[in-house]
Amino acid sequence: MKYGVCNWVFGEERLQTTAAFLRQVGFDGVELKGDLSLYRPDRVNAVLDDHGLEVLSLTPLDVDLAHPEPRLRKEAMDYYLRLVDFAAAVGSRLIACHGAVGRVRALVGHEAEMGHLLGGVSSVASRAAECGVRIAMELLNRYESHLLNNVQQGLEFVGEVGAPNVGLLLDVYHMNIEEPDPCSAVLDAGARLFLLHVADSNRKGLGNGHVDLGALMRALERAGYSGDVVIESTAAGPDPFTPRKGEGWREEARRYAEESLRLLKAYACLGEQGQSGHHSLLPQASRRTESAER
Repeated sequence: MKYGVCNWVFGEERLQTTAAFLRQVGFDGVELKGDLSLYRPDRVNAVLDDHGLEVLSLTPLDVDLAHPEPRLRKEAMDYYLRLVDFAAAVGSRLIACHGAVGRVRALVGHEAEMGHLLGGVSSVASRAAECGVRIAMELLNRYESHLLNNVQQGLEFVGEVGAPNVGLLLDVYHMNIEEPDPCSAVLDAGARLFLLHVADSNRKGLGNGHVDLGALMRALERAGYSGDVVIESTAAGPDPFTPRKGEGWREEARRYAEESLRLLKAYACLGEQGQSGHHSLLPQASRRTESAER
């Protein structure tokens, strides 16, 4: 299991600056936001190689494969095909895919738009397979997207696509809203779980909300998950569609990333050594939470 951060949470920060921080703290890689105007593959490779990091995944821009307007669907398709090619050029094994963020209702009909999404993802999956790239459908909460919100819907969609390189991206923050039992959702996803995003229930770093991280990590172990874990926590504040939350937001995002990594690694150690008798491995705040639950 490798750990990374989605660099979207640091805004327009230079990749070299982000990479230096990630290396210093102990991350394995980064999930790049998919604004391809910001990067050249050779430069990305050089920067990350210098810091011993890799591109774990790519998160897409806000394009719309399900839009009823053919022109907008074509723009989205062209973008995803370029994203696949870019992923292959920077050695990423995976790209994320989701509906247009912020569009919470169908414009002409839900079934029609799901059909557009199915056709678009199927076409992208064919190119991705040729490049050795997998596609993880990200399940967003109902306040950000109307298409795929929970594991049941995601599994049905992936089954319709029918491509072995198409699976699911579960995000702990979104699961906190949409899944009655996030741990059961992880088990249901099983081998179709390609990537995990983590943030706490309030989108802050792990340990700052009510997510039961210990139970979640045990569910991942039971599901046999060996993929990557990408932190996508943001500084506190309004507007979920921007990481900029006011004075000191980037420093807060860095602190959440570092704290979350410590927690993830501590729980991973507990899983390897057995749960009992090793609570000293957990950071102090997490130990208090565990004691309160008992």
